[in-house]
Amino acid sequence: MLDTPEAVVEALRENNDRAHGRQRTVTAEELVEAAEPFEEPDVLVTALLELMSAYEFTGEHRKSPVVFARLLKLWDATPAPFSEWEAHQVFWRFKWVTTSLLQVPEVPLATVHGWIDQMRIRYDGADHGLQPVAAMRYHVASHTGEGVADAYDLWATRPRTELSDCQACETRHFARHQVLAGDDAGALDTWRPVLADGMGCTEEPQMSQARALLPLLRTGRFDEARSHHLTGYRRVRGNTGMQDEVGLHMEFCALSRNEGRGLEILAENRSLFEATGAPLAHLDFLTGAEVLLGRLVAEGHDSTAVAGPPGRNWTTGELLTHVRSEADRLTNAFDERNGTTAVGQRRQLRLAQRPLLDEPLPLGLRTSLPRPSAATGSTAAVTPAAEPDTPQDYVSLVREARRLAAAGYPGADRLWAEIAERLADGATIHDDRLGPQDLLHAELAEQRAYLLSREDRHPENISELKRAAALFDQLGMPWHGLSARSRVLAWATVFGGDAENEASTEEVDTDSVRAGIDEALREAERLKTDAPLSGGALGVGEAASEEDPVAARVLEYLTVLYSCTFAAFREVLRQLPEPSDSAVARFEEFARTLHTEAERLTIPHHIANARQFVADIAGRRGDVERAVAELRAALKDVDASGRPWRGSRPRALLAQFLMASNEPAEAVELLHQAIADAVRYDDRDFAMAPTYALLGHATSHLGDAGSAVRHLSEAAARFDQDGDHDEAASTRLQLADVLAGAGQQADAVAVLESVLSDGEASSLDQRLVAQTRLTLARGLRELEEFLPAAEEFLRLADTIAGWEGEQGLQTMVAAETAVTLALADRWDAADAAYERAVASHAEAPRPSLVMQMMCEFARLVMLARGADGLDTALDHLARADAVQAAVPDGTEGFVPWCETGAVHYRRARVLAEAEAFPKALAEAEAAITAYEQGGEDGEVPRAETVRIAALVEGNGLGRFKDAIARLATAAERARKADLPEAARILDALRQDYQGRQEG
Repeated sequence: MLDTPEAVVEALRENNDRAHGRQRTVTAEELVEAAEPFEEPDVLVTALLELMSAYEFTGEHRKSPVVFARLLKLWDATPAPFSEWEAHQVFWRFKWVTTSLLQVPEVPLATVHGWIDQMRIRYDGADHGLQPVAAMRYHVASHTGEGVADAYDLWATRPRTELSDCQACETRHFARHQVLAGDDAGALDTWRPVLADGMGCTEEPQMSQARALLPLLRTGRFDEARSHHLTGYRRVRGNTGMQDEVGLHMEFCALSRNEGRGLEILAENRSLFEATGAPLAHLDFLTGAEVLLGRLVAEGHDSTAVAGPPGRNWTTGELLTHVRSEADRLTNAFDERNGTTAVGQRRQLRLAQRPLLDEPLPLGLRTSLPRPSAATGSTAAVTPAAEPDTPQDYVSLVREARRLAAAGYPGADRLWAEIAERLADGATIHDDRLGPQDLLHAELAEQRAYLLSREDRHPENISELKRAAALFDQLGMPWHGLSARSRVLAWATVFGGDAENEASTEEVDTDSVRAGIDEALREAERLKTDAPLSGGALGVGEAASEEDPVAARVLEYLTVLYSCTFAAFREVLRQLPEPSDSAVARFEEFARTLHTEAERLTIPHHIANARQFVADIAGRRGDVERAVAELRAALKDVDASGRPWRGSRPRALLAQFLMASNEPAEAVELLHQAIADAVRYDDRDFAMAPTYALLGHATSHLGDAGSAVRHLSEAAARFDQDGDHDEAASTRLQLADVLAGAGQQADAVAVLESVLSDGEASSLDQRLVAQTRLTLARGLRELEEFLPAAEEFLRLADTIAGWEGEQGLQTMVAAETAVTLALADRWDAADAAYERAVASHAEAPRPSLVMQMMCEFARLVMLARGADGLDTALDHLARADAVQAAVPDGTEGFVPWCETGAVHYRRARVLAEAEAFPKALAEAEAAITAYEQGGEDGEVPRAETVRIAALVEGNGLGRFKDAIARLATAAERARKADLPEAARILDALRQDYQGRQEG
């Protein structure tokens, strides 16, 4: 019931606690109506100010001036009902009205100028400085494009007053002026206090973050651009009062080649299409959407389904037409009102922009639309090797493809694709100079098999290899046929099946594979007997050719040995961590044979292959030293081979083992070179995603958080492209840890939210989802977004509720949920979660967690209720004592001195807040005694507890001399324990007490 002033005031107070949005605005309108009948206008004044705020922060600029007109009328009639703060707001909100009127094209420019004139008269009459008036004149000039320089000078040269915009907002306006003048670097320097130093307000830093995105991209400050997009967008999404900022984030996505992310932003903000209360901001939103949609249409995605105004389905092309029409209408309305073309010119400049990067900027976010696959991430500066020329002559084309294929050059793929295309059109006639036509068919079958394996189409891959083998046999090319059959056996060890049947997902038939390999080796020995293979048939760096059949046979022979070694390698892998002696012996024999024969035949890259197999198994079995030695030797063999494109894999593997040996610096160098070579030689089979992930891990170990973020973001995007969504999510978890460790918790939260968005989490491994949700919940709590954090904890509790054998995890989640709900001021739910944690602890004890929860509840109760909460707080601490008393001696993970000290410490704080100083001091002494039992590990909490004891002695009991002596002893102890910051804090308090005592 709102029939008394007190009831309306209480309702206003409750409404003020709500987030700005539709509910708060509607309630504010109702409360104005409820306040109107009262005889005294003081409640109406408060209600009108609340309603104006609701309109201002939800973008209802058409309505805001009407409310202010009512306020001004009340002020002119009788200012007495206005409190000091409300009187200040009357003058403050003159600025809001000016900017609101500027937002609406139906309001004549003369009306806007007239309002500023009235503002000047009233400011002057109240003896307020006129800098805010000059600021309003500048905003009008900037909007219309007339007299900008003079207006800026009049504003920027005047001293600030108490009615000037806050410094953060004023900084934004100064920086925007520089951006419009083309001075990106100067603008970013001006923005530093807001973007880097923490200056802010209700609207900042999110408004500046959106406006700084493109200047950051244009000046090459990509890491900052990524960070400000991640954190800034979270603050503006769905906010009708931040339409222009949402538009800027979409524009950023388009120009950083993250169109998929842009479409997700469009979908999350489709309600803004109907938010027309601030037409100028709405135009900026539409223009940002138009930049994004225009890029998509230009790239051929005009039929892609997108989210547009509610009520119908939209394609990109249809929505672009709609947005362009509406934006044109608004632009014309503003330019007609202003009598200039400034608004239209600014829009055209935005629409004329082209992407600012050659490759997508890695954002670290999961998106529903894949990015272009050509992205090279941090290797964008690498110059690809010159692609082999594509001979126009068909015979030359085939011969060049054969030469490159024999060398294992990745670029051969392109030539084989050209050959297949020419044959498919039926216009190409076979030339006998290329040998039998079936030879080319066999080679093309091998190439198709290779491409099919890349696409994980394994049954088809095996079928093509068998077809190639049959053709080679018919052609009297037994080495080639045997080589193809040996590769069938090798693939069977990866994808299941046996030597006779197509590959499948069934378990590998080891006996069948072994029998097939043994037969392949016997056949190889027969072929060698018929026609011995001699060393030196193929020079280093050379490739076999049609004119050199001996060299070709050498390569096929070594390919057979490679396939046999690979099959034995896979058998050992399947049996790890305890492979059978026979499997290990068989593998070592094959690897040794491959090494020896490659050495005899002078084929260094196959020597490197043999070493890489040995290194991989050695490293997996814990012999990292041997693994590293073999890989270093393998890289020398690659150098000797004249085939540098073969070095990426051993480098990446060596980096992996160096990381295990805590040598991240060399690992980083190797990984950069591995990636660079894979890009340079267009090696599309190289595992880019895991390599970037390892590079991110390595750079994080070097303390280079910026590089780690870039590399992990790139890795996650590549895992997405590869369809490996669990690995992508796992990489984003690592990325979030790096961001949080670098103090970028909001960035980390944005990354984690993307993992769990759009219901995609249901397709991920549920333990991975649980870990992501736990990390997200903790991150939100760190950001003091307590209610969203609590909601994530509750979702996590639902996820793990049915997991068997995980009661300890359920106890932890219940305890953290309880604390977070209490922080969110949801005490009934918090108490329920608290009791769930206690009950779960009874079944699966987690005493440390539960005691921490109880201590935190004691703190929060006192924070919420003051001395009135003393008994409740002490009850929580008594329950913590009972939990500890029930813990058996020697319980793993439980440190009695630490937990005892924590409870005594919290009880001391609780009692001190209730001004029960003697009891508080006794508890602090008990905590100090407990922490002393922890030795070196207890020094930090001990120093903090001494500080509390001294505060109780000095401030509470007036015993400054005792407190000073205590602090002096503790500070010296802290210095001896190498805790300089603790010593500094204790000394500062001691000096304060000494000064007070002397005074």
